[in-house]
Amino acid sequence: MNTPARGAPRTLVAGVGNIFLGDDGFGVETVRALTAQPLPEHVEAVDIGVRGVHLAYQLLDGYDTLVLVDATARGGAPGTLYVIEPDGLEGPESGHPPLDGHRMTPDSVLALLHTLCAGTGGTPPRRTVVVGCEPADVEEGIGLSPQVSAAVPQAVRLIADLLRDADSPSPAPQAAAGSAGT
Repeated sequence: MNTPARGAPRTLVAGVGNIFLGDDGFGVETVRALTAQPLPEHVEAVDIGVRGVHLAYQLLDGYDTLVLVDATARGGAPGTLYVIEPDGLEGPESGHPPLDGHRMTPDSVLALLHTLCAGTGGTPPRRTVVVGCEPADVEEGIGLSPQVSAAVPQAVRLIADLLRDADSPSPAPQAAAGSAGT
């Protein structure tokens, strides 16, 4: 990967989740599929897995945009894709269940990042977006359900669209960006 020119906006696409818990591996599998295609030089795509603290520290390296990719239980049909802006990361108070069942949830990672930035003088990403997929099964087991597996290519296209728009102003939050179908 080429390093962008100093001062150029940087984007981190982080796939989070546990591949040993079925559809919880959605973020990891989506980032794997995303990295199989050419990405703009200012974009770094990484498999974070369950290393939320590592993600918070990596963000201290200075990114303009963060795209978190994760299984996101919000009550839709399995395979439904969501685009969630930061105000959707508020957990139970938002009227939705928390984004995932990890011990270090995306909202916890962002809270830790803000704490770390305050202590180091760093700045968090200007824009944070979660691309989530409604899971069908997060029980022990390796492999995605058919519905979530079918959503992976759609999520890759959705992320590619977000990356093209990364330098433009943030759009209004969306509850559901689409459905993978069943």
